[in-house]
Amino acid sequence: MRNTARWATTLGLTAAAVCAPLYGATASATPGTAPSALYAPSALVLTLAHGDSAATAAPERAVTLACAPGPSGTHPAAASACADLNGVDGDLEALTMREGVFCTKQYDPVVVTVDGVWQGQRVSYERIFSNTCVMNAHGSSVFTF
Repeated sequence: MRNTARWATTLGLTAAAVCAPLYGATASATPGTAPSALYAPSALVLTLAHGDSAATAAPERAVTLACAPGPSGTHPAAASACADLNGVDGDLEALTMREGVFCTKQYDPVVVTVDGVWQGQRVSYERIFSNTCVMNAHGSSVFTF
């Protein structure tokens, strides 16, 4: 019985030591709001390949893009790409071809894939563009890597 009381006390003190800092951090926040240090993750991996399908084309390039808490990653224009994605609330289908861009009708298919998380939601996207010019004209900087 004496060992049981000792284990219960030890377990209770350990739980208090572990949970007290967590309670203190959330208790200081305004009720109903999250602490300012928390954010929904936005991290993507973008790949580019030439071919008719992502399943058959080998990726030629891949970059990472993280937009929260700030733009980062190996994407060459991370800040601009994050701004473009924020402008369409992360909806990659909403990235349309910019006005005033003219591309040839040459068919040299380019496959772009995007996988990861956008504001806490899983993202999986694949799109085939007729050529590199058309790809670069969509979403001004998201697919330019």
